Amino acid sequence: MLLSAVIAIPFLGALVLFLRSGSRRLALAIAGIPLVLLVWLVTHFDPQQSGIQYQTYWEWIPQIGLNYSLGLDGISLLMVGLNALLTFIAILSAEAAIKRPALFYGLILLTSGAVHGAFLSQNLLLFFLFYELVLIPMYLLICIWGSARGDYAGIKFLIYTAVSSILVLGAFLAIGWLADPHSFELSQLHDLALDPQTQTLVLVALILGFGIKMPLIPLHTWLPDAYGESSGPVAILLGGILSKLGIYGLLRFGLDLWPEGWATVAGILAGWGAVCVLAGALAAIAQTDIQRMVAYSSIGHMGYILLGMAAATPVSLTGVMLQMVSHGLILALLFNLVGIIERIVGSRDLNVLNGLLNPIRGLPAISALLILAGMASAGIPGLVGFVAEFLIFQGSYSIFPLATLIAILGTGLTAVYFVILLNRTCFGKLDNHTAYYPLIQTWERIPGLILAGLIIWFGIQPMSLVQLPQSLAFDMAGKVAQVQQEPILVAEIVDLAKTP
Repeated sequence: MLLSAVIAIPFLGALVLFLRSGSRRLALAIAGIPLVLLVWLVTHFDPQQSGIQYQTYWEWIPQIGLNYSLGLDGISLLMVGLNALLTFIAILSAEAAIKRPALFYGLILLTSGAVHGAFLSQNLLLFFLFYELVLIPMYLLICIWGSARGDYAGIKFLIYTAVSSILVLGAFLAIGWLADPHSFELSQLHDLALDPQTQTLVLVALILGFGIKMPLIPLHTWLPDAYGESSGPVAILLGGILSKLGIYGLLRFGLDLWPEGWATVAGILAGWGAVCVLAGALAAIAQTDIQRMVAYSSIGHMGYILLGMAAATPVSLTGVMLQMVSHGLILALLFNLVGIIERIVGSRDLNVLNGLLNPIRGLPAISALLILAGMASAGIPGLVGFVAEFLIFQGSYSIFPLATLIAILGTGLTAVYFVILLNRTCFGKLDNHTAYYPLIQTWERIPGLILAGLIIWFGIQPMSLVQLPQSLAFDMAGKVAQVQQEPILVAEIVDLAKTP
């Protein structure tokens, strides 16, 4: 019942906010309850067990195979924890005078509950139900609280997500129909034997469907508009959480269920990932809008993740799961800081911003956090981004050396666009008409400080995260026929990454 509570509390909280005049304090209190429950789950979770824990099951609509089936493993725990944290951060980072606060906070909680449900579902149709439920509140959040082109961005997001849903649903229905007896329960599908050609066809639909959600190039064209036109809190949810639904779907319903088919397309996926790393970095370099630059940087990080999944070694998959958390924390910090800068300065244009690190501007703390976020995204040692990328590269090089080397080159380009960003915004002469900006409120610093603290902590103590999905990563990698188990332990790789 604990997993059901994690899902139900945001839904009930959203209902309360819709029915009465809601406040940020009430929304924060509701969002904080799942965080407390997850602390208990983490302390009682057995990381040595790769199977499902805390299972909840009862028949719902057995005629169509839809059952209320929930469970938790290493990757689910990481993603539910990330979702709960970033939901709290998104609410905390919203402007005090935001319009229609009850609706805004209610939609955020509704999104959070649906994402919790997707990450905890052990039934394909139940996952799809929650997966679809995310669509409507996110569409409204983009359109109502976005910029002048928010409606356009919201409609584009809606169309692309609908295409993604059609592909995913088609694959799920095919899987359930091919199962004998027909079933949508994950526990019964692991033993489903399909010929490699059928596996490949199912995988293509899943890769395209979830590839839109991540997104991957060239399925990404909704991303710059959706991220760029959204308010800061909504961008935190889009980049920090929703992209993880695509990654999670590929891992859970692609690699884990169809290892033979995955091995067939792995080479293509590795090359695709390397292309995403380079293309995302080059596109980010060309941007003058900070939020769009951050949006394109996200595509590059999706490339690292796709490369790690393609290699499907224990180390690379552990790196993928750590990178999902790392990417969520870093992107949330960046969008939070960009939102503060836009509110105070009135612009996100690199040609307008300068000298923010100068104390006379009143933004040195925000600038310092921006520098930290840029360093973490570029993979500087001592921060969580470095450990995640190191594990991916270490695990994938033995399988796809060329693609790995190209991706490593992409890390250099990542450093380039963040140097451009920091040079344009934090440094430079105070040569515009406004020398002084309004002082930021104390509470506005809190979300950034929380995220920065976690980025540093998990960079110094990565095993606190790595130990949770490590057994699952070994289990997934062992299913891919062409990949041999690596003799080196992930813990040893992490220790190597921490060595100066």
